[in-house]
Amino acid sequence: MKKLTILHTSDIHGNVYPLNYGNNEVAYLGLGKIATIIAQERMIDEQLILIDNGDVIQGTPLTYHYVQFLKDRPNPMVKILNYLSYDAAVIGNHEFNYGIDVLNKAVSESSFPWLSANTVHEDSDKPFFGKPYIIKEINSVKVAILGVTTHYIPNWESEENIVGLKFKDCLQETKNWVAYIKEYEKPDVLIVSYHGGFERDLETGEPTENLTGENQGYAMCQEIEGIDILLTGHQHRSLTGNVNGVEIVQPSHSGQAIGKVCLTLNNENQIIDKTSSLLIVDDVEADKEVLTLTSEYETQTQAWLDTPIGMIEGDMLITDPFLIRTEDNPLIEFINKVQMEIAGVDISNTALFNNASPGFRPNVTMRDIVSNYIYPNTLKVLQLSGQDIMDALEQNASYFILNEEGQLDVNPAFLLPKTQHYNYDMWEGIDYILDIRKPVGERVTTLNYHGAPIDRNGTYHVIMNNYRAGGGGDYTMFKDKPVVKDIPMDMTELIANYIMKRKTIKATVNHNWKVIWK
Repeated sequence: MKKLTILHTSDIHGNVYPLNYGNNEVAYLGLGKIATIIAQERMIDEQLILIDNGDVIQGTPLTYHYVQFLKDRPNPMVKILNYLSYDAAVIGNHEFNYGIDVLNKAVSESSFPWLSANTVHEDSDKPFFGKPYIIKEINSVKVAILGVTTHYIPNWESEENIVGLKFKDCLQETKNWVAYIKEYEKPDVLIVSYHGGFERDLETGEPTENLTGENQGYAMCQEIEGIDILLTGHQHRSLTGNVNGVEIVQPSHSGQAIGKVCLTLNNENQIIDKTSSLLIVDDVEADKEVLTLTSEYETQTQAWLDTPIGMIEGDMLITDPFLIRTEDNPLIEFINKVQMEIAGVDISNTALFNNASPGFRPNVTMRDIVSNYIYPNTLKVLQLSGQDIMDALEQNASYFILNEEGQLDVNPAFLLPKTQHYNYDMWEGIDYILDIRKPVGERVTTLNYHGAPIDRNGTYHVIMNNYRAGGGGDYTMFKDKPVVKDIPMDMTELIANYIMKRKTIKATVNHNWKVIWK
């Protein structure tokens, strides 16, 4: 009998230290803790395979500060992955957020290959990052590892960050490469590491989201013969199990857990048993050597986060994120005002990205800004019709349901399989009411612009982040609409500059929108 262990991280999103950057309180996450588990597992099996499944170089103030101020130095996340002797990493969609130059530099500094069989040169169809798959031989067992990346990236990413690239359909490319590997490599074990998730319930096969192609993991398990293990991510779910004979795992996000798959093979290298599990970091002490590797980056990041920016006169704190999404409030109104002034337009939308957003304290620092605006978004002004705006608000209104008690609640579709609070927008420059007592698609009962009903055939210029402008979050009414203005500067920098220029910001609210349900 032979044993083979595969460890799998995904969606680390720049988390190294076990802390919450918003308040520097302890958090049970990060590569520091993951590193301790990896070391423990290597004591059991020195020859284990270690793979990162994508979205590792972006996501925290540490990685943002690095890109803004220290990018001539080695990438801090790559330094750690090199130290931990990763065998391979897969390109995730957020790898592109800081631009192709930052990504290429990270790849060049890596002592392991980055895989993405379906991310290709636009003019040649050759894999952009070189290797679509690698072969490892462990204890006379031949293992193939194929990497693929969700092909939905052009719907979210700024065009300048993916110039010259084409993202081919994951399902079809995985079929093609699995067939190729089986014929020409004849591996004993075939692993697909897919930066994407599952579009259907793993037990019933019922769709759990709109079948856009963003996630195709279920179809891979059902339609592709020869996959032994499917490592997944992107959805930030905690999953283990077996789908149609394929062992699957997805290890949450931010370094809260690491996925583990154990194979047992007979002497003819045939798999006779497969099990998957998640190793949780909660009670694990962070590896001090790993923390030391990036300690200088972290020290500079913390100093930058405490840099004073300005003052807030009034209340921009968040005590109830659910309530924030039901009526106009000073924080969201402020962000929309920043966007409108920068773009020179009078209609804007933005979101409260997650429920951990604390709002702005009276003495604003960079820590406040990055704690509330957590994504490296840029801005675009789109030319929309009044009907487009109406359709977007109806999509917005689907965020809510009335529960069994008749109380307002969040639609489970925005919570499962992945939390999507960032896909509910709040608007400035228009007056509107969402009535959740009405059926989905008929909930916008008031929609006015400059005091009169909006002209559904009229033309309006609207500022929004680049993710939404590409149709992200099922806002298909925005996709491929004319771009009037592109503002490539990161939104956190725009907010900081806005506050620093004015020194003091008054918290205001004009009550231009509300949600009603009773």
